[in-house]
Amino acid sequence: MTQIDTIYALIAQKHLHIDTLETCHSDRLDFHDVAVWSVRDALEAAFKAGAEFGMNVSRPSEQEIASAD
Repeated sequence: MTQIDTIYALIAQKHLHIDTLETCHSDRLDFHDVAVWSVRDALEAAFKAGAEFGMNVSRPSEQEIASAD
């Protein structure tokens, strides 16, 4: 499981009360009724996680960008 998959799973568990994001081939386990405020909370958590992840990704320096041309 990748780091992003782990984040997805944690958000689904915490905000949507979904135990797994794996397909279970069962309507009862694969489809969920979710309140709109829970969807909003999950989207907000995903946005914040993405912003935090982006802050930790190294960006190329001006010299690296210039040498790529």
